[in-house]
Amino acid sequence: GQTPGALLASGLAAVAERPVRLGSVAQPGACSDDLDQQVALVLAEPDRVPDICVIMVGANDVTHRMPATRSVRHLSSAVRRLRTAGAEVVVGTCPDLGTIERVRQPLRWLARRASRQLAAAQTIGAVEQGGRTVSLGDLLGPEFAQNPRELFGPDNYHPSAEGYATAAMAVLPSVCAALGLWPADEEHPDALRREGFLPVARAAAEAASEAGTEVAAAMPTGPRGPWALLKRRRRRRVSEAEPSSPSGV
Repeated sequence: GQTPGALLASGLAAVAERPVRLGSVAQPGACSDDLDQQVALVLAEPDRVPDICVIMVGANDVTHRMPATRSVRHLSSAVRRLRTAGAEVVVGTCPDLGTIERVRQPLRWLARRASRQLAAAQTIGAVEQGGRTVSLGDLLGPEFAQNPRELFGPDNYHPSAEGYATAAMAVLPSVCAALGLWPADEEHPDALRREGFLPVARAAAEAASEAGTEVAAAMPTGPRGPWALLKRRRRRRVSEAEPSSPSGV
């Protein structure tokens, strides 16, 4: 009940006011090159394609020194296959590994830079294939840095249950929006919140360093290439997360 999938399903069930069936193919230590097999499992039954898939990947790619081009190639392929099958896709991009206490300088600075560069590249790759992304880097960074004992687990590397809840509640509004369950009046860009249409590359760069920022495909192309809609959705607080298991199985 404390995993991101269960929290997202609980929150979605509460918003939609209907049961939600949750399936997970997550693997401990998985990297982006594991997505091919995971997507195959998700799409194993053509008549039971999920309405929406949430992918959180990237941290292990950085720690295993996987080239960003290879990482993004696998992610883009996964998003394309899921979208072609008819599923909506939301990607939680690489978190800020510079918040991990056990990593010392200058490695911490290098980890932060690699994390944000990968997050930006993931955004471009996912959005170009019709998915949405939510930045976890800047969202988790300050909160994890200020509350490491609360948001990190016993190994001081993986998030605690509270840390996973923070990530899940950042992604939930975008999951709801992708399914048409978010208030219609919040779908229009709000200039006061610095939302709007931007070239994908610029939107990706902004999202990589700002809390909970969503990037979704917009205009097919423009003078500077593909465009995207950048949104800063109001996320729920961790304390508002439902502690119970999701409706359905």
